[in-house]
Amino acid sequence: MAIARFSRVSEEQLRADLTGWEDPMAREEIPLPRRATAGSAGYDFVTPVRLELAPGQSAVIPTGMRAEMEAGWVLMLFPRSGLGFRHGIRLCNTVGIIDSDYARAENEGHILVKLENPSDHAVVIERGERFCQGVFLPCGLAEEEEVLPDRRGGMGSTGK
Repeated sequence: MAIARFSRVSEEQLRADLTGWEDPMAREEIPLPRRATAGSAGYDFVTPVRLELAPGQSAVIPTGMRAEMEAGWVLMLFPRSGLGFRHGIRLCNTVGIIDSDYARAENEGHILVKLENPSDHAVVIERGERFCQGVFLPCGLAEEEEVLPDRRGGMGSTGK
């Protein structure tokens, strides 16, 4: 049952979000997220930049990706297991939540992932390496009186 589609953000959006990064992958080089096996739940994202996180440091990684999904679904982002087990690498917000309407955000729905290194040693994630995974899950709704009909901003905008 296909409920979503990954695509790349525009060259302009990607370049704007990659400002300050050295030697990023070209837009066309960044592979769409994919599962490693037929039984894999998570879609692996690769980093388009080389990332070196010193102990206690965090960084926002622009993935170059967006996800269009049907209403009633959410994309949840987690660090790859190996990074967490070996180094304690984690997402700064613990779990990333990509809402079903985020693809229509002002930033084209560009999925940005903020990682932090709580370990006592530097961790390097090479350009093109898989670093996080996204899992699509159904999202139930409670009865509610009023919600905004359309998304207006990008990340964090629904809390304004």
